[in-house]
Amino acid sequence: MSVIYQRVALIGLGLIAGSMALAMRRAGLAGEIVGYARTAATREKAAEIGFCDHVYDSIGAAVTGADLVVLCVPVGVMGALAAEIAPYLAKGATVSDVGSVKRAVIDAVGPHIPDGVHFIPAHPLAGTEKSGPTAGFAELFDGRWCLIVPDDGADAAAVAKIESLWQGMGSKTDRMEADHHDRVLAVTSHAPHLIAYTMVGVADDLARVTDAEVINYSAAGFRDFTRIAASDPTMWRDVFLNNKDATLEILGRFTEELFALQRAIRKGDGAHLHDYFTRTRAIRRGIIEAGQDTDVADFGRVHGENPGESTAEDK
Repeated sequence: MSVIYQRVALIGLGLIAGSMALAMRRAGLAGEIVGYARTAATREKAAEIGFCDHVYDSIGAAVTGADLVVLCVPVGVMGALAAEIAPYLAKGATVSDVGSVKRAVIDAVGPHIPDGVHFIPAHPLAGTEKSGPTAGFAELFDGRWCLIVPDDGADAAAVAKIESLWQGMGSKTDRMEADHHDRVLAVTSHAPHLIAYTMVGVADDLARVTDAEVINYSAAGFRDFTRIAASDPTMWRDVFLNNKDATLEILGRFTEELFALQRAIRKGDGAHLHDYFTRTRAIRRGIIEAGQDTDVADFGRVHGENPGESTAEDK
């Protein structure tokens, strides 16, 4: 592919930004890739590993002259960062993000975007439980969905351009309205993460099960809960605080389903349990058929290698 943006500024230098930089380089999508991170330690590590062409210690310097600025930070700080970069944004530039919540991001960032600058939110549904500047890899987005969430009145050419970038990085793309996005992600990502955190917390608090037993005798289901619960706590705190209504709605539905299963177990209603598990098993088959996971045994883990490399978060 050819260059889509001449200068891309990545704000926040973690897993997603690193994977974007590597994927853009792989496909030749950017003339120059620059970055900024709040902490000196992160900037130094990013510079050391050649994360991008140049790492700045000033957010203004990183943004100046960029025709694409991507906010790769927790959603809770995006509004403040948008206000900070606003004076440096070039006319005709595009600002985007990779946040897991969209309505709150639009409300926080949108008012700070100057006239003549395009704001096109996006959300790549890809991630791992790893974080930091060394966590990225070029293949992270391959075959995964990236949802483009333009607000009303967004410039059609700017939307098409950011869509082309994500496709060039290996993603499949779709467009979605912000509130619908947040409801869908509450089902597919946010509530499952909260349930995983809760289950791991229950195991930690259960006095009749020792820490050693939890760690040594973890079955596959609990191991996968712990992988999800290892995800970045700052990011997930902000996700739940900024997608409160949709997450609470889905958790309410989950509680109703859980009570129904409790009744079936208490009453010995095997038919209800079997029918329920059959229906939910079909969803798993659909995910595999859609190419969003593998049917390889043990979730495709390669034993004897670093288990932290497989995905634990659909972000």
